[in-house]
Formats: sequence, C-alpha cells, structure tokens
Amino acid sequence: MEVAGIDVAEASTTELVDAASVIAAELARRTPPESAAACMELAEALAAAGDLQEAALAGLVEVVDRGREVQRWGFPSTRAWLRSRLGMREARAKERLTLARQHRRLTEVAGRWAAGELSTGYAATIADAAARLDDTDCAAAQEILLGLVEQGCSAGKVAAFGRRIRDIIAERDGTGTPPHDARRGYEQSWIDSSRSLDGGRYIRGWLNAEDAAIWDGTLAPLAKPAGTDDHRDQAERTAAALSSVLSGGHKATKVTVICDLDTLTGGTAPARLADGTPIPAAHARRIALAAGVSPLLLGRGNLPLYLGHRVRFATPAQRQVLETLYPTCAVHGCEIPGTLCEVDHVHGWALGHSPTDIDQLTLTCGWHNRYKHTNTHHIHITREHNGNRYTYRLHPPGDTTTSAPGRPPPWLQAA
Repeated sequence: MEVAGIDVAEASTTELVDAASVIAAELARRTPPESAAACMELAEALAAAGDLQEAALAGLVEVVDRGREVQRWGFPSTRAWLRSRLGMREARAKERLTLARQHRRLTEVAGRWAAGELSTGYAATIADAAARLDDTDCAAAQEILLGLVEQGCSAGKVAAFGRRIRDIIAERDGTGTPPHDARRGYEQSWIDSSRSLDGGRYIRGWLNAEDAAIWDGTLAPLAKPAGTDDHRDQAERTAAALSSVLSGGHKATKVTVICDLDTLTGGTAPARLADGTPIPAAHARRIALAAGVSPLLLGRGNLPLYLGHRVRFATPAQRQVLETLYPTCAVHGCEIPGTLCEVDHVHGWALGHSPTDIDQLTLTCGWHNRYKHTNTHHIHITREHNGNRYTYRLHPPGDTTTSAPGRPPPWLQAA
C-alpha cells in the first residue's frame, strides 16, 4: 500500500479519511515488534491517535444524526445505523451517539479532546453525565468534571461523580431540595416525570411492596433478553416492556408448546417451545394442560389459522403463532423483539392483496411498519423455501430497481 504525499493542511476531509484508512490497514497487517517495552510505547501512542480519530468520528456522526440521514436509508435511528453499518456493539453505539449529540454543548471537552488533551474515555464519561442536564447545568457539570480530570481522578471516579452530578451542582450552588422519598412516606407509591429537551421524559418514583410485586410480575417476563442478539441492557428492556404493557401488546399467552395433533393425542413425535427447545411428547401433553400454557397445533405445511379475506385484524392466536416464528422484527438486522412488534400484512391488506391468513402475515416493529408502507420500493421481500417466514431487506436510497439489497456494511466487505 502507498499513500501519495499530501499537504495535510490543504487536503480535503475525504482525502484525509482515505489516507487514515490506508495507514490503519497497513498497521493492522504488521507484526508487532519483539520488544515488549517498544510495544507498550507504541500502544500508548496509537491509543492517543485513536482518541483523535474518535473525536473526528463524533463530529461526523453529529452531522448525520442532526440531518436524520439514516432514516432515508431505512434505519429507525442513528444508533441502529451505528450497529448495522459500522459494526458496533450496542454499548459502543450508545456511547458514540451520546458523544456526538453532546459535541456542540460541551465545547471545552470537544476542544481538549480534538487537541489530544483528553481521552475518549473521559470525554464519553462527561458526555454521559451532561446528557441528563439542561444547558445551564451542563456548563456547570463540564466545569466540575473537567476539574476532576485535572486533579488526576480516574475515568471511573469521574463517572461516579457524573452519576450524581445534579446533587453535586445543587450542593455547590446551595439549591438542594429534599429527595422525594424524604418528603413522602414509604407506604404510598409515587411516580414523577419531567419532559426532556428532545421531547422525551425522565421518570423517577417509588413503589411500595405490593405495587413492586405487581411491577415485577408483569414486566419481568417481558423484559428478558429476546435472544443472543438482543444487546439491550436491563433498563432498556424494562422500558420496552413497560411500553408494551401500556400499548396492550403484552396480552398474549406467556408459554407456547408447539406440537402436531398426533403428539397431543398420544403420538411420540416431540414438541418444542417457541425458542426451539425440544420437549418429549409425554411432557408436552402434561404441560399443555397447565395454566398459562397454550398448545399450538400445526396442520399440513405448518400453516394454521386461516381466516380468509373478511377479517382485518389478526387474532390473539395468530399473533401467538407469529411471535413463535419471528423472535424479532422481520426486517433483516432489526433487533426489536417480536413480542413488541406489530402484525404486518405482507402485501398490504388495505389494497385488497393480502388476506388475514397466517401465511400472509409477519411481525415488524412500529417504525419499520410505517417505513414499509411509505417506502414500498425500498423493501425487498423474500420467503423461506418452506413458506413459513418472510424476511424484509432494505434498499439504499435511490436504488429501486435491483432485487438484491444494498451493498454490505464496509466492515463486511472484502479488502
């Protein structure tokens, strides 16, 4: 590989990114030196260079996020784009998005970061604390937390202060107020909410023992990871479970045993749970009669519950089948659990092309359901050979003619 000599000050951003990519590719191919001391020195220098690259990345992502460009490409959020196109894990995508969104508010942090005077770890810690504050408190938090960095505090200690930064600011300014649970007793439950700057809401509260038991019994089953690809943390899964309950999407049998009619009436063919776990026939017959467990009988071709053209909405039993077939949204790469998705008529019921039959339905998250019906030419639909499942793949903007989805993410492309 060769990088043509360029004037760094005069080169365009594209030229600099291309040059950095070439250098990074060559570095990745190199065998490290034999000397551990030399490797330690090089690692520190390379990490510092990586921090500068992260600062540049935050600026680029901020523009992408502010311009809502990712929605044109069929991604419901910038974080989904970071996961799918940049190959980031959920935690890293969340951190990078927070850095991008706080980039303009934390001018001192951004300046020190870009000058190589602040690591990405410190910048991310301060950005995470500032994301929960208004502009006035954000400026105060930046001053306090940068002061801790200058004192030599570790990123972990700065993060600990960041988690209680509101209290620290209140203590410094003498504006502290008693906490809610000090003004109220512990017998009455309470919930308080306040609107954030971007239209969302901050929620805090207290549940007494009885209400806490109801909370746990209702939300805990819905807040479990949807599978190995569910990278949401517990707090995010709990919020999704609460939204599902509030919207009525949780009203479904919690456990499903899938079996043939012969199995239920004495046959020996094994059944299975919705996640694919095999169940012996005798065990399936026994638990199919338990409370909260529903047997799902499969006919020929595994296509039960035909309703014809007259019924608009899928029945609870049909939704149960779909949740078994679709652990997540039918759009390739979308990780929203099927239990939180909406039933979608594959070919559009409103146009009269698709009856409410189980082999004409699928599950899509709310965002992709709306995207599909307003961007029909950007969706490529395929069906498995056995006819049980559909997969939706997204075309890039402007590509409405090819049947294949858009090019793979850069991190999957061959060199």
